Amino acid sequence: MTMPNFLIIGAPKSSTTSLAQYLGQHPEVYISPKKEPYFFAFENEQVDFLCPGIQGKDHIINSAVVVDIEEYRRLFQGVSGEVAIGEASTLYLAFPKAAERIKYHIPDVKLIAILRYPADRAYSAFMHALRDNYESINEFSRALAAEEERIKLNWGHLWRYQDQGLYYRQLKRYFWLFDSHQIKVYLYEDLVNNRAGLLRDVFDFIGVDQDFIPDTSAKYNVTGIPKNQLLHEFLSKPNLITTSVKHLIPRPLRLKLINDIRNSNLSKPQLTQPLRQQLISIYREDILNLQELIQRDLSAWLK
Repeated sequence: MTMPNFLIIGAPKSSTTSLAQYLGQHPEVYISPKKEPYFFAFENEQVDFLCPGIQGKDHIINSAVVVDIEEYRRLFQGVSGEVAIGEASTLYLAFPKAAERIKYHIPDVKLIAILRYPADRAYSAFMHALRDNYESINEFSRALAAEEERIKLNWGHLWRYQDQGLYYRQLKRYFWLFDSHQIKVYLYEDLVNNRAGLLRDVFDFIGVDQDFIPDTSAKYNVTGIPKNQLLHEFLSKPNLITTSVKHLIPRPLRLKLINDIRNSNLSKPQLTQPLRQQLISIYREDILNLQELIQRDLSAWLK
């Protein structure tokens, strides 16, 4: 059965969802209908992450993860002649076992990573958790202070706000195991400032027609604090109204409309300067090592 020949491996909160959506529009590209199956992170494992303190909330990864290879292969049973076959699981970058499992199962795979300024990525992950009511602490500084203890208690990776921004530590495993021509590392700024150019480069990397122009007007999985929590929950879950319009509005238009309304309902408090400086000091050495590894000037990340 079919296995992917490219993977988007991370980082979380770096527009990986948007990238997967844009790539999936290409007629020569097949993207797994299940985003983030996490197979290579947890193959044949019992996944039991905790997130105590949030009433009625168990970490969604425990039920969403695919650990059986046959179930994973079934995610690609819809392939019908596409050249590039892929999926996006952002934990592959941070999870130590993923790189070795990917190398074992699909050694010739193409690997794509997008890296976001780590202080902003950490804060965006915190805002994501607040947005979806997965975070019981409403101050970022206190959530950062709780992170070490949460890791010891086996909380899921969503709450490892600071830890997941140590990109050099994560990426070097891939550069040890794979030939550098199999790895493409982009910066979040690349997608923001030159979306068309980045997509052309990705299309070339995965071996499909570079001239295809996807619709990139929508932004997916945007984070922030819901202005109206009831509206956010209404749009985020299946309900009688959203289900009833399925036959009236084509799926792409319907999803874009819901996504746009959801995004407009979010406010985005800014990361405070003292916390930004605190995180920069923590990330400094990793950033300096990273820019040597990927041969990109990251001095702006240290300001």
